Amino acid sequence: MDEGSELSLTIAQIVQRLKGSHLHSQIERQAKECLHQPEIKLESLKEDVRSFLKTSGWERQLQNAVYRELHVQLPPSHPVAPPEHLKEPLAYMRKAQASWEKRVLKSLNSMSTELGVPLARMRPAAEQKELSNKWNEMGTDEPDLTSFRPVYAPKDFLEVLISLRNPNHDSSEDVGVRSHWGLIQVPLNVRDIPQLRQAYSELNLTSGQLGIDDHAHIHPDMFENEYVQIGKKVVLEQDSAAAQQYSRQGCPTGLRADLWALILNSTNQPQDVMYYEQLTAGVIQHDLLVDNLIYKDVKLTASNDDYYFVFEDFLYQVLLCFSRDTAVLEHFKYNSATPPKSFIQGKGEDEECAVVYPPNGVIPFHGFSMYVAPLCFLYNEPSKLYSVFREMYSRYFFRLHSISSSPSGIVSLCLQFERLLQTHLPQLFYHLRHIEAQPLRIAFKWMVRAFSGYLSSDQLLLLWDRILGYDSLEVVAVLAAAVFAFRAENLMEVTSLASAEAVLADLSTLKVMPLIQIFLFATAI
Repeated sequence: MDEGSELSLTIAQIVQRLKGSHLHSQIERQAKECLHQPEIKLESLKEDVRSFLKTSGWERQLQNAVYRELHVQLPPSHPVAPPEHLKEPLAYMRKAQASWEKRVLKSLNSMSTELGVPLARMRPAAEQKELSNKWNEMGTDEPDLTSFRPVYAPKDFLEVLISLRNPNHDSSEDVGVRSHWGLIQVPLNVRDIPQLRQAYSELNLTSGQLGIDDHAHIHPDMFENEYVQIGKKVVLEQDSAAAQQYSRQGCPTGLRADLWALILNSTNQPQDVMYYEQLTAGVIQHDLLVDNLIYKDVKLTASNDDYYFVFEDFLYQVLLCFSRDTAVLEHFKYNSATPPKSFIQGKGEDEECAVVYPPNGVIPFHGFSMYVAPLCFLYNEPSKLYSVFREMYSRYFFRLHSISSSPSGIVSLCLQFERLLQTHLPQLFYHLRHIEAQPLRIAFKWMVRAFSGYLSSDQLLLLWDRILGYDSLEVVAVLAAAVFAFRAENLMEVTSLASAEAVLADLSTLKVMPLIQIFLFATAI
């Protein structure tokens, strides 16, 4: 397709999606109501209505909605391309993802059968009342979860990624021997340092950065005060694109919540609060098997974390509502994954009786609750926290646990991490490989959680600023490589995987931005 028809198709798709939205009906209502105002003249009706919508802030809201759609829109493709090609263009990736999904669903069904726990059931009235009463203090509940186990852990997923092969690719054609050093053996294009320097130019050594300059021995007036003033102006203007650009150099603590919500176009209007309350009612009415997996995961991860244990109740509320939210199914249009299905009890295995399970199509795994935990520092209103998390998941986090060829997908991040280390720290990579301590086996758990639970909370939020600012998870792979570079001297002394893991066990004292900056802009190439 030529550029003109590509643009026309994109515009048509966005218009179609926005037509059914609440914003569309609001703007329509406002346009009708403004017709009664004296300044609206019949001879210049179109211009006057447009001018009214602009001055009353509706035009900006529409711009932000369009900007959001552009971020989740499928890239334009050939008009006759089958739908599965839009989700994932490479057949072997689609096959691997489908195989992994079957394995996960089988594990869930086996658990249901073994424990005699149905996938879903209606709660009796007394149980509904009890849950409703303790909704804000679910952390005090201690259900017996000993028989439940996570459906899978990141290390299980890593083994699947390691076994990925492109059947059409002859690995003997690869130029250097280094491509065989790593665990990921698929030919994908990932950016090296010169290309990363270009893409992440705002992170260079001469630009001001929150996470560096605010800690340096510089008078705050020289950077932070002026930067905060600009941030306040961006929030006041309510411009998603400006907020995203601003976030590339970090968000001030007091403005971060507003800036992130603006970038994600996550509103907290009465209809959003009502929607969240409907999801809450759904949790109270029905009990799902995955609820136990959520309880177990929170208990195993966030509840044991020094930063996040205080948010236990929030995590239960948000994750239980998330599991019931069918709006999350929208993201499967551009996700290589397909929502799992189960059959209604007593109806047999007729395809017509198959329903998506859980209702949002996402089976939680060990560590899933850590995608929500850091957001609890920013939002203390459950409905707002929920809408921001759902948008973060639908834009970014789903890519960390699905097999795809996306540049922000976990396969590309693993490959990029290995290539950066092989190219710029070949001695370290070879040494770790030689002692059977492959770097990816250590770094994978960091990347699959976008470092949540490994960095101190303030540093993690500075990292996530850049994920939002650059609309990419690439910076996660860069940080993983930068951590190895920072600890390279100690790692050259280790003699086993256990001792290498010990050197990298505690990342809570690391300062994220200096590490990334030095690795990207001070590494010799």
